[in-house]
Amino acid sequence: MTDPLGVLVVDDEALIRDGIAVILEAQPDITVVGEAGDGEQAVRAAQALRPDVVLMDIRMPKLDGIQATTRICAGTDARVLVLTTFDLDEYVYAALHAGASGFLLKNTRRADLVAAVRTVAAGDALLAPTVTRRLIAQMVERGREPPSAPARLDLLTGRETDTLHLLARGLSNAEIAGQLFVTEHTVKTHVSNLLAKLGLRDRVQAVVLAYESGLVVPGRQSRAPRT
Repeated sequence: MTDPLGVLVVDDEALIRDGIAVILEAQPDITVVGEAGDGEQAVRAAQALRPDVVLMDIRMPKLDGIQATTRICAGTDARVLVLTTFDLDEYVYAALHAGASGFLLKNTRRADLVAAVRTVAAGDALLAPTVTRRLIAQMVERGREPPSAPARLDLLTGRETDTLHLLARGLSNAEIAGQLFVTEHTVKTHVSNLLAKLGLRDRVQAVVLAYESGLVVPGRQSRAPRT
């Protein structure tokens, strides 16, 4: 029998922590291994308890969720799923750069929260439906001039590059498969290969790299996939 997924719940409001814990503990394949009320506690708990997933609040005392996420991702194998009421671009961007594998709002339905924990624990990344579009809009608004694509992008095959383009547009594996006329299994293989070649943790980091490298330019239509 597979061990249940261990989750650390981090929020400075006890009532919210308790509510999330109740939702997760009702699942047969998930167990809450601990709770933390600030960023410093979260880092210590993640190091001691080694959870599979950390549900991380953003605004907390002593150490905020962004700094805590950075330390947890650097020092453990836990994947961080940021959960916040603040649907603000700067938090999205900072969380992704800190190493978060997902970003959800606190008004997310309980079923979607549970699904998100499973998705992130499985090694995939997850963003709230508006996050990719907002991230792109932020870059356009700032008028960022993206640097030239790093040389390591040359390591990608044509299909892997096509996959990265579609990832950056926010498409799911199923949608990418439809665009490229391949199976979802093939898409997963392409994603795994490109992450390994680029030395990235997950697809969220791949999306950030695609825009920051200039491989995908905000506001410009992506080129058609190779046939």
